[in-house]
Amino acid sequence: MEKVKLHDSEISVEERLRALYSLQMVDSEIDKIKTLRGELPLEVQDLEDEIAGLETRLANLKEEVVNLEKSVAKKNNEITEAETLINKYEEQQKNVRNNREFDSLSKEIEYQNLEIELFNKKIKEFSALIEEKKQVIEESETILAERKSDLDTKKSELDEIIADTQKEEESLYKKSEKIESVIEERLLTAYKRIRSNARNGLAVVPVQRDACGGCFNQIPPQRQLDIKSRKKIIVCEYCGRILVDDEIIKEGHL
Repeated sequence: MEKVKLHDSEISVEERLRALYSLQMVDSEIDKIKTLRGELPLEVQDLEDEIAGLETRLANLKEEVVNLEKSVAKKNNEITEAETLINKYEEQQKNVRNNREFDSLSKEIEYQNLEIELFNKKIKEFSALIEEKKQVIEESETILAERKSDLDTKKSELDEIIADTQKEEESLYKKSEKIESVIEERLLTAYKRIRSNARNGLAVVPVQRDACGGCFNQIPPQRQLDIKSRKKIIVCEYCGRILVDDEIIKEGHL
């Protein structure tokens, strides 16, 4: 039987096939645990990202409202200053010496009244923006509270599943690493590549009822004999999965 040199020890092709089948069984158990978690990890991550985005948006909106309120306060101060000037000019009109002085003061009063109209217009615009942004803030805070509640629920579900499966998963990962250590790097890389491309994560499958256990295409009789001889690594010509005979499965794995 063919031997290969690996980590200063001899390992036959049959032993390599058994190791690959064992690795597949362990990895499939890990896949089942991940399937149990379903989309929860991704949902939790999406909710965390959305919450971070909402919090940033709320902070920006609140800062904009503060700045707008400062602008309103500034315009109100400018109105007070303009009214003070109007009162001053009206008092001065009572003591003018000629019409030219009176007209000059009248123009100043008119200008200040126009300024007050402009300030009031700006205050109205700023106030409308404040109300609009406060409405958006209220709606965003409602959405944020809902998302935080959803996140708490999803996290609780995920934490519960992790707590139930953590020990088993850790044990399986240790088994997986142990088996990987006896498989040559080139073959292990091929196994992982096949597994990543397979929808069901199966890289090593048996020949059952004369067909590939992965894609179910028929395997020619001579090729089946080659697989049963366990003298070389054989892959399915249709799906590329590594093929083992069903006797390996009946005999058990590592």
